[in-house]
Amino acid sequence: MDDIKANYAGAFDGHLAFGKRPALLIVDLVMAYLDPSSPLYAGVESALASNERLVAMAHELEIPVIFTNVVYEPGGANGGLFYKKIPALRAFDAGSPLGAFPPSLQPAEQDLVISKQYASAFFGTGLAATLQDMAIDTLVITGLSTSGCVRATALDALQNGFAPFVVREACGDRHPAPHEASLFDLQAKYAEVVGEAVAVALMKGEVRPA
Repeated sequence: MDDIKANYAGAFDGHLAFGKRPALLIVDLVMAYLDPSSPLYAGVESALASNERLVAMAHELEIPVIFTNVVYEPGGANGGLFYKKIPALRAFDAGSPLGAFPPSLQPAEQDLVISKQYASAFFGTGLAATLQDMAIDTLVITGLSTSGCVRATALDALQNGFAPFVVREACGDRHPAPHEASLFDLQAKYAEVVGEAVAVALMKGEVRPA
C-alpha cells in the first residue's frame, strides 16, 4: 500500500472542502446485507452501529438525513440489465423483507427515502433536484456496499456538484479487499474518505479537512 501511495503522490492527493450545508446520505443499509440467510449477507454489523450513531448526531444537529433503498417491480421489470447481471438483486423485489430497513435504523418522520433501481442513488431518481432545492452542497455518504452503490453514488455526487465525504467505518462490503480498494480509489480521485470521528466533527463545524 505504501508503494501505491507513493506512486499516486503529487497526482492524486488533492482535497475537497466540506461545505456549509451538508446532508447525511445512507445508501441501501437494508436487511439484505444483515440477514445471514440472504445471498447478499455481508457481515457489516459494525457499519450499522456507526450509521446509528451518525443518524442520531445528524438529527441532533438538524442536518437532513436521506435514506436510499432498492425496489424492483415483480420480475425486475424496471431493473434492466443490472437485474439480469446480478441474480441476487431479486432480494429487492417489492415486498421482500430483505429490502426493509433494520429495526435499529428506521427513517424518522423528517427523513427522506429515495428508492432506486441501479447502483447510483442519482441515476433515474430525483435526488439531485431534491438536494439542489434544499441548497445542499456536501454529502456525508455511508452504507452498502462500498465497492458498489456507495462508490457509484459518491462518483455521481461529485459529478453533480456535491462534495462527497465517505465515512470509512459506516460503509461495508462482503470482503475487505474490494472495500479497501474502493476507499483508496475514492480518496484518490472522487471523494474525501474520513473516519467517523472526523465526520462528526465536520458535521458539527469543529474542523475542516486539510
